[in-house]
Order: sequence, then structure tokens, then C-alpha cells
Amino acid sequence: MKNIAYAIAKTLLNGFERHIFLFTEITRSAQQRFEQCQWREIQKAARERTDFYELRVKETLTTLKHDFAIQTLDQALWQSVKQVYIELLSTHPQPELAETFYNSVFCHLFERKYYHNGFIFVESSVGEKFAPKANIYTSFYPEKKGLYNTIEEILTRPNFNIPYKNLKHDINQLIRAFRQQAEKTHFELEQLQFDILDHVFYRNKGAYIIGRVVSPAGETPFIVAILNDEQGHLYIDTLLTDEEHMAVVFGFARAYFFVDCQHPYVLVNFLKGLIPHKTRADLYASIGFHKQGKTQFYRDFLNHLAKSDDQFELAAGIKGMVMSVFTLPSYPYVFKIIKDKFSPTKTVTKQDVKDKYRLVKLHDRVGRMADTMEYSEVAFPKNRFSDELLAELQKVAPSIIRFEDDLIIIEHLYIERRMTPLNIYLANANDEQIEDAMYGYGQAIKQLIAANIFPGDMLLKNFGVTRHGRVIFYDYDEITYMNEVNFRVKPVPVTEEQIYASEPWYTVDPGDMFPEELATFALANPKYRKAFEKHHADLLEASYWQQCQQNVANGIYENVFPYPDHMRFKH
Repeated sequence: MKNIAYAIAKTLLNGFERHIFLFTEITRSAQQRFEQCQWREIQKAARERTDFYELRVKETLTTLKHDFAIQTLDQALWQSVKQVYIELLSTHPQPELAETFYNSVFCHLFERKYYHNGFIFVESSVGEKFAPKANIYTSFYPEKKGLYNTIEEILTRPNFNIPYKNLKHDINQLIRAFRQQAEKTHFELEQLQFDILDHVFYRNKGAYIIGRVVSPAGETPFIVAILNDEQGHLYIDTLLTDEEHMAVVFGFARAYFFVDCQHPYVLVNFLKGLIPHKTRADLYASIGFHKQGKTQFYRDFLNHLAKSDDQFELAAGIKGMVMSVFTLPSYPYVFKIIKDKFSPTKTVTKQDVKDKYRLVKLHDRVGRMADTMEYSEVAFPKNRFSDELLAELQKVAPSIIRFEDDLIIIEHLYIERRMTPLNIYLANANDEQIEDAMYGYGQAIKQLIAANIFPGDMLLKNFGVTRHGRVIFYDYDEITYMNEVNFRVKPVPVTEEQIYASEPWYTVDPGDMFPEELATFALANPKYRKAFEKHHADLLEASYWQQCQQNVANGIYENVFPYPDHMRFKH
């Protein structure tokens, strides 16, 4: 049996290592795409890479079923497989990722009743017997070469194949910005140390150098954002040292980074030290290992359940026509299930909704669409569900709800970060908050359509406000690509019959959209409309949407920066 256990374990590990090889290959080529302004290829690579994991799981499943004729679970064999697998991971550079891969394959093979630590890695073996160790950053000491020369060395160390346009100007701006922002840093050169990650982070149109400055007064984390002027030169766009701004760069509404680091466990620990409020689940997902993010999240969630006693309840806000949403008050996430039947006004199917969520997972979220974690066969303690919530779930989605002893099993759900629904936020906001929120609401729409996403239902209830005050879209059942929409000017009524018609007197075809109706349906409150029109009156004109549609068709990729415009350097 030991030989068979080894063969199965090795097959699993081979599948994982093929995944890592292909993942690394496409990640490593990010520098070239950035240097050559291959913006379309960047989007394509991001979509492809997101699917790599599931493809490798399917390949491994096929191999196991073919080579070992697996039909039912041999408990002794698979417990042995797990032990052999742990031994194989003892010197592996990505053991925690390999454990998750093992779990994914196992859970496709066998029933939910075997999803416990005897057979899968509910608890990680990493950290118990071993943890990856690697040096992933380089330290620089300005005392030796001077501050200017040290920063020059840091900026040129990635060996970009195109030059900086004006490196001297950029370095001086960095020094000035750092002196203004860094409260914890003394500037006596003999006391400074720069710890710089050896790997550049790439995403969309930006490259990011990340590190920390260590001085007797403490540590100052930082991100240096580098852009390509599309004329063959690089330039420094900003310096971020504030944890809140850095957290937004790594936010849950952003696309995943391309960063060629072979030691993600060590990298995540380093990043966690720079941005403590980010969970390890957030950080794994942000560097492209979204499946590991799911695993880490679920472990954190089980730990939270064990330490809390509050009950799951229906989420605040207007009930959705397609999804039912519940939450745990002590935990900052919401759980979303697809209803069995939708409101008659909704023409989508369950599969359509799943396809929309998949579209969002694969697409550039431009900081305006919440990333979601999709789970199957999730077990919750039944006694933690309020009576109202249990009744609601059994009423709207009985096909995916079942009970096993003291557990409630949900066949399929999505989990995403909890936000305050925009309509609820506005109802309790002062004038300044209303203006900021309506500016953010318009910006969210503009950035989505610039990224080739038509949000569909733009009612305020479908947007949320994060703890950073950002407005995020989170209702995906009507999203589509821009080329699938016909943006029209609403015809002006002329005759008395047209003026007083209770129904549209003009033809409306599927896919037609009248931007001026946004004011009628989403901005009925005059105060909201006034604040919106101050910044985004163009969104009420069909010509604006048509121009954005044309830009997308022409392959024009707008700049969407993960930091405020006022923080950008002047050039």
C-alpha cells in the first residue's frame, strides 16, 4: 500500500508543480508586457492565469482516475497518501499552495463527509513541522553611497529594458515626498536601512517597487509606482507610505498582481508586516494565488466561528431579486446565494448569474468591483442561524439547502467583503459625505465602462461603501460588455398623446439603454442628483457612453490609478 500511496501523492504533487511552472512562466513575462505597452495582452494574460488552477486540477483528476481506477475512498490508503504528501512537502518552496491543490483534487473525488483533517488539510502542516524560509528582499544602507545614489540603485535594480525619462528629477521628487510623509524616519544616513523586495509587482499599466525604511524611530513601509509613458520611457508616478493608501493598492476590488516570487509564504509574511490590516487571505489573492486566499479565508472563518457566538442573519438593505444575502455581525463579510426563482422582471437564469460572477473574476475590476470567493458544499452550525434566516433560505433556495445532523449544508455560495449599501450610507450622510459618495458613485460607473463593463442595474442599492470610503459595485446579474449595449438618446415627446403616455411610445429593443434615465431611477433624491451632476453630468448623455464604447472598441485603455490623483507627482 505504501508504494501506491507514494505514487498517488507524487501524481498530486506533479499536477501542482505543472501548475506552478505555467503560473510562473506567464507571471515572469509581465515585465515584457509592461515595457512594450501590451495592455491588451496584460488583460488576456490575467484572464488566462486565473483559470490555470482549475485546469490543472482537472488534469490531475483525469490522471488519478485513469492510472489508479479510483471509485470509492479507501480510508487507510488516503490517510497514508496524506502522510506521504506531507513528507514530500518538507523541503518544497510552496508547501501551503501544494496542500490547497491536494484539497481541491480530493474534494472533487470524494464526498463531503470526508472533508476533515484526517484526509485533507483543513489545518495546514506548514508551521507545525516546517515553514518555508527564504531571503526575498535586499537591504541597502545609504551611509555607504549616499541617499541619492542608494535610491538610484534601488530604482535601476529591476533591470528594465527601457530607461527612465528623467531619473534625477524622479529621485529628487521621491526624496521630497518621503521627507514630507515619513513621520517615523530619521534622516541621519548612518541610521537608515532600506529593505526592498527583490520582485517587482506588475498590474495593468503599472509596476510597483515595494519595501520599507528602517530607522531608530521605527519602520516606514512604502510603494513606489512606476508608469510607462508609452514613448519608450519610464517615470515615477507616486510614493505611498500611508498604510491606508497601500491597503487600497492591495484592495479586494483590484486585479491580481503579477509578481515572480517562488516563496509566496515568505512574501505574504513580509507584506503582512507592511500592511497589518490586510489578512493573509487578502494578500495571497492579491498576488494571484486566489485559491490559497480561499483556503486561508476558510481557516480564518472556522477560527472566528469557534471564538464567537453571534448568529448569522439577513444582511441589511433591500432584498435582492436574484440573490439572498446573509452575514455574521461580528465578521466583515457577506454570504450570497442564488435564489431558485427570480423576480418576473429578471430574465436571467441561475447559470447566467454564475457566468456573470465568473466574468468578474476574470476581468480587470479596476478597483470598482468586489472580488468574490466561490465555495461549494459549505457546512455551517445550524444553531448559529437565526430562525428568520433559516426560514428565508428554505423559502428562496430549497434546492441548495440541506441538513446533516446539527449542520446546515449550502451547496453553492459566494462570499465577499461586507460594505455599507450606498443607499443606506447616503440616508445617514451629511452634505459633504453625500457629495463625496456621489462623486465616487459616478467615478465607479466611469471606470467600469472604461474597462469594458456595463454595470446594468445602476441603482444605489447595488453599490457599497468600503471602510476607506470607496464606492464599489457588487450586483453582477445584469453586467455585460459595452459592445452588447445600444446607448440611445431618449426621444422627445411631441404630440399630446406622447406627452401623457403611461408607457413608452417609442420602440425599446433588448440592449437599449437611455443614459438620461439614470437621473430618474437612481437619482430621484434632488440632493443626490445635484451632487452627482456637479461632477458627472456627462453620464446622463448618450454621447458620453457612445464615446466610451468606441474607445473600448479601438483598444484604448484608460488610466485607472489605485491611489488619489492629488498624490501623483508632477512631470
